[in-house]
Amino acid sequence: MAQKEKTWRVLEAPTPEFLSAHPELPPIIAQLLWTRNIRDQEKIDEFLNPDYSTDLHDPYLFNEMPKAVEIIFTAIKKQKNIVVHGDYDADGVSAATILVSTLRKFGAKHVSVFIPHREIDGYGLNLNTINLLHEQKTDLIITCDCGISNREEVVRAKDLGLQVVITDHHAVPEKLPPADAIIHPLVPGEKYPDKGLAGAAVAFKLVQALLKKHQESNEYLLDGQPHESYEKWLLDLVAIATVGDMVPLLGESRTLTRYGLTVLNKTRNLGLRKLMQIAGLTDEFGKPKRGQFTTETISFQLAPRINAAGRMDHANTAYMLLMSEDPKEAETLAIQLNQNNLDRQKLTESLVAQAREQIKSTNQEKNPIIFILGTDWSTGILGLIAGKIKEEFYRPTIVMGLNDGEVTGSGRSIPEFNMIKNMQARPEFFDKYGGHPQACGFSLKSPDILEDFKSALLKKAEEQFDIQKLQPTITIDAEVDLEDVNWKLYDLLKKFEPFGQANEEPRYLAKGLTVASIDPVGQDGKHLRLLVKHNTHTIKKTIAFGFGDKERHPSDWKNALHVGDKIDMVFSVDVNEWNGNRELQLTVIDIKMLSQS
Repeated sequence: MAQKEKTWRVLEAPTPEFLSAHPELPPIIAQLLWTRNIRDQEKIDEFLNPDYSTDLHDPYLFNEMPKAVEIIFTAIKKQKNIVVHGDYDADGVSAATILVSTLRKFGAKHVSVFIPHREIDGYGLNLNTINLLHEQKTDLIITCDCGISNREEVVRAKDLGLQVVITDHHAVPEKLPPADAIIHPLVPGEKYPDKGLAGAAVAFKLVQALLKKHQESNEYLLDGQPHESYEKWLLDLVAIATVGDMVPLLGESRTLTRYGLTVLNKTRNLGLRKLMQIAGLTDEFGKPKRGQFTTETISFQLAPRINAAGRMDHANTAYMLLMSEDPKEAETLAIQLNQNNLDRQKLTESLVAQAREQIKSTNQEKNPIIFILGTDWSTGILGLIAGKIKEEFYRPTIVMGLNDGEVTGSGRSIPEFNMIKNMQARPEFFDKYGGHPQACGFSLKSPDILEDFKSALLKKAEEQFDIQKLQPTITIDAEVDLEDVNWKLYDLLKKFEPFGQANEEPRYLAKGLTVASIDPVGQDGKHLRLLVKHNTHTIKKTIAFGFGDKERHPSDWKNALHVGDKIDMVFSVDVNEWNGNRELQLTVIDIKMLSQS
């Protein structure tokens, strides 16, 4: 089924009062700041010129940070057995790498990692893991990117005499686990100002606090590196996690990512360097082939490859890569991750096709929530399938796998339906669950309750939105003339990077364009290269990714468009760089036909 046609909404222009209060701002910058609700001078300064030294918050603002730091340094001093419990995605793996490498720099001799297997262990802590870690004489568990939903497991760990420090950022349950310290920006009563940090960013704040305490005690890192320098070299991993986990790129997350991209472009992490080379992002000398790395590099190149380890096999491969200090080992692991990603792409494409068939055969096209169930479907792929189906149908989508008599699932939602809140309202269905408003993961207590679970969630959806009124919307920052799209505009837009969640790349609308040329490009002609002109004879080059694919678009643009046709177009402004050449390129987001010649 093709995607639903989208509604276009041009955002309101700034008020005359705002423009007169900020006469120094170019009109397009004022417009973009206004639409992002960045309207007072302090926020404007922080957004346009983020400063690492002034725009990051003191990690000791976390209520229980002093307690966590004391517990960890005591464990290091007494050479206790410390286990960092991570997660199997790019956020969790990056967080674990940050913590383990830092603890070793402090001289911890007995620190190891436990990253769960997605299908065997599931998300977060589980009782079997707690019992195993106890048998292995673990004294302290530090979680990252998980733990806040694991009350029963933490109770078990405490009963066995283990200490537990939780660092997490996921939805907070009604009853908190009885950990020795919890570092989480969203727990009730937490005074830490930034609530939108990724899991690895929360772990990084713990590292910041540890480094601060260590330096104040006149201690030295094992390799003699200055504390401030070591801290900043971790930012490439923080950026990968923040972008990969799709948290809002505002406030502290934006500053961390901005500086993290700078570090990523000259990373010292051997595993990352090898992964970039294997992925074709850098040449044999480590130089980027297409200009500086951006959030797009992370979103479409690095994070998927790191995530592929946990989706197709075990995330330990990604962790070992990021920790590797041996060139041959790093290259072998990078090749493995790259292959995992290729396998993941093929499997996802196959299962998405099966999901579409299931929707048809079960007549779910008009249901408020789409449910897919596959037998022996890999748990690691479920979220990817859910995301693609959600985009096509613009409906909350839950994709489940029935494996060995157990139902596990992953959901992706739309703004009209808070996925995790609605699951928290019916906890009786789940063995385990967690997530965010628009993404969740869970396992059902039994396959026998599957239909009851679906009915309960459908009822909640029917109460919360009218399916007849559901319509995906493209928000547009401004209407422009194509003649005004030039290098000066692009340079102004650079101030708004890094782009990501809650700070999307600006989108523009140009009306009444004339199509001058249409060329299918890419595999099977799934993309279109369009040349268009506006009010003059100046031709502008555009690329319309996926517009030649009938599965993705309501119109068969490859055959529907003709030279001379009049169209309205929504687009972003990008740069195409290759072999030293650099040209402006308009990336098409949507098209509406006006008339044919």
